[in-house]
Amino acid sequence: MTIEEVIKSTVKLDNAKKVILNIMYTQNVIHDHFNELIKPYDLSGEQYNVLRILRGQKGKPANMCVIQERMLAKTSNTTRLVDKLLLKDYVTRNVCPDNRRKIEVLITQKGLDILKELDPKVDEHERAFANNISQEELELLNQLLEKYRTQQN
Repeated sequence: MTIEEVIKSTVKLDNAKKVILNIMYTQNVIHDHFNELIKPYDLSGEQYNVLRILRGQKGKPANMCVIQERMLAKTSNTTRLVDKLLLKDYVTRNVCPDNRRKIEVLITQKGLDILKELDPKVDEHERAFANNISQEELELLNQLLEKYRTQQN
């Protein structure tokens, strides 16, 4: 289905506008499917992102700045996200012994376990969106999206 059909547009759209609409619509479709996937785990996409960032630290704590700069959504309220993960016992939060103004966050075993349970489901989710595209097309799509995005920096 074309983006014009999706939004029921009766006017011809130029390609620059179609790209923006396609990216936004596709992001929403992916986001909605992903939220359905993690809904039974009482996690938001942003909370899931924080857990993945902390798992990537391989046992080393991360401060709030590190988490914030690695977030997909740069406007995320990292403190609020960490607070919610603390309540679920997925992370711990401690004052840095070297710099008392810094807060260090570490993923717990419970947080690692939830990610381990979600990993195959997330992998399947990602494969499902890519199943009608060849490897070459996926590589090209990634290159084009990266090129498109860097034009704005």
